[in-house]
Amino acid sequence: MTTSWAPPAGPDFSFSDTVAGYVVEHRGERVELRTLDNRPVTLHLTGATHAQRLRNLAAPYQDVTGTLADQLTPGVLLFSYGPVYPDPDGPHFQTDRLVIVGDPAVDGPGEAPGWWTDQLRALAGFYRRSQFGGGRPDFAAYRTEIRSSGEKASYGVQETDTISRLVYGMATTYLLTGDDECLDIAEAGSRYLHEQLRFHDEAADVVHWYHGIDKQPLGERKLFASEFGDEHRSLPAYEQIYALVGLAQTYRITGDPVIRQDLEGTVRLFEEFFADRSLGGYYSHIDPVTLSPHEESLGPNRSRKNWNSVGDHAPAYLINLYLATGEERHLRMLEHTFDMIVTHMPDRTDGGSPFVDERFHADWSPDHSWGWQQDHAVVGHNLKIAWNLLRMQSALPKREYRALAERLGRTLPAIARDAQRGGWYDLMERQAVRGRHAFAQHDRKTWWQQEQAVLAYLLLAAHTGDETFLRHAREASAFYNAFFLDHDAGAVHFTVLAQGIPYAVGNEQLKGSHAMSMYHKAELCFLAETYTRLLIRGEPLDLWFKPRPDADFGGRVLRVAPDLLPEGRVVLERVLIDGEPWTDFDAEDMSVRLPPSDRRLTVRVRLRPTAPSPAMAPRPEERGPGR
Repeated sequence: MTTSWAPPAGPDFSFSDTVAGYVVEHRGERVELRTLDNRPVTLHLTGATHAQRLRNLAAPYQDVTGTLADQLTPGVLLFSYGPVYPDPDGPHFQTDRLVIVGDPAVDGPGEAPGWWTDQLRALAGFYRRSQFGGGRPDFAAYRTEIRSSGEKASYGVQETDTISRLVYGMATTYLLTGDDECLDIAEAGSRYLHEQLRFHDEAADVVHWYHGIDKQPLGERKLFASEFGDEHRSLPAYEQIYALVGLAQTYRITGDPVIRQDLEGTVRLFEEFFADRSLGGYYSHIDPVTLSPHEESLGPNRSRKNWNSVGDHAPAYLINLYLATGEERHLRMLEHTFDMIVTHMPDRTDGGSPFVDERFHADWSPDHSWGWQQDHAVVGHNLKIAWNLLRMQSALPKREYRALAERLGRTLPAIARDAQRGGWYDLMERQAVRGRHAFAQHDRKTWWQQEQAVLAYLLLAAHTGDETFLRHAREASAFYNAFFLDHDAGAVHFTVLAQGIPYAVGNEQLKGSHAMSMYHKAELCFLAETYTRLLIRGEPLDLWFKPRPDADFGGRVLRVAPDLLPEGRVVLERVLIDGEPWTDFDAEDMSVRLPPSDRRLTVRVRLRPTAPSPAMAPRPEERGPGR
């Protein structure tokens, strides 16, 4: 008798892979899942399968292998990794290990108060030890490069931007925890930036920031223009913007008048030399001698604009500067940048890409031939636009802002999210071929793009009440916490493979580099805690400030709003100054009138939601596609 043979469905070879999904049913050694986009998958457990609960950074390992029957209940979100074999009925997924998230609306990262705060404390501890050991913060010994183990390089360039990113992380840790040691580091870094890396052009009355200081055994030299290949010998707007990220956050807390002068001087630089007064926006590069964006010496960056030069002002420093000052001119600068985004970045050509355009000529015509980017989409920039448009929507509502944010939020998951494994991709082709947007280079995932996804979808959920947006936020958060946290050495991995395995190659194995310091990680912890507590869960949030006696806050008014939040959704409930109740505050404006003082004050505030969120936790039957 002849037995017919059916070829396997899918590849005819084995490999190992990750599956993310919601439990539908658990029977013996079989677990029926629904993937993040609601496709059925069967997992096959073995005697060697081991399982753990999702854990936070610096939290202990929690083995649940012996209680899988209790863990694998319907609606539970999990990640499975193991061999995949060819089979006539379709790929056979054998499970080697499981990471159990649980019910994302109850057990997911961030749903319990303090998850992100605890993670931020652990991150601050890692970077404090790596840069300064157990001693006082000495930024002369700061190094940009930190190896994966936490050991810093002996020599190399102290990059201005990475110092400022570390300052941001430490200032943000103080803001969320009241840890004075972190504020000491932030203030020491701010002084170092002012004294060593700032250049005041007295003739133009603007502030420039050096690229960095090259520290070598035989001495050091300051580097004015950028040393990077894409920007070599120019002043990129990107570098000047991120020089301010830590300064703006520290100023919010302390009111340091010197920091404010540096912030305002750099804003004048942008308006005087980077701004296009005719067609709007900001040029991406200027010549370091003439300060013109039109010099032939700039090569492919001559007379160019890009996402960073226009859109990065808001998240890096300008929103925080506006939150601290409430000044109309800062709001108008924000409005201009967002108007440029909604006017010029969406692709409105026939059959155009769902991704935005990111690089432009002076006349705002898209540049699809520039350098490494060509006609590729940076997924994180698209997510970042959605997130920041909704922040601006809270300050100055415009239907164009919300429309683009929602359009991106509804379109991106199908083309830039990994619905099989979880997480968000890095660089995609803007144009689809045969209905698919191909990977521009690889299918890896970077830490900062996961941040943008979490924050974008938390705000989309908070503004719309749409449970789908909230599910995307929780799933992105689960992937980030499952695979990016380094439980062995500390901090966060730069990149993981599509399956979530750390990609420890070249610069991407570093915990400190030109691209990575503490900014994006700390921003995620701070704002995910803020949005989840105040806008999603409807719970209070405490923040700390420490204004100086000479604080440059107009009228000695300390503004304590953590972010641009939807109007009327959050109020200031309580204020303590040096541990004592203080009643001179405006609850709706979230501002405190400070008493006269010849010493520093410690101000602790409690913010409270005013009404139930439109994006409250879903009912059990709605939790994920597995239900």
